Amino acid sequence: MYKLNKDAITGQISSVTKTEEGLITCFPLNPDNTDYQTFKKEVLAGAELQDDTGNVMTQAEADAFIATLP
Repeated sequence: MYKLNKDAITGQISSVTKTEEGLITCFPLNPDNTDYQTFKKEVLAGAELQDDTGNVMTQAEADAFIATLP
């Protein structure tokens, strides 16, 4: 499962938290980051994505969000 995180100062989505098998990983929205690249591929393949308030996005919403990313 992936969850979007907002920057406390700018209010913009700036990072993603991944929870898997009890492990939590947080990474920035940075195209050079391998976790970021994996995140995009897995969400487009159907992995669950939550918005910054914890609501699960539909696949169409998740796909649309991924399309806005570099």
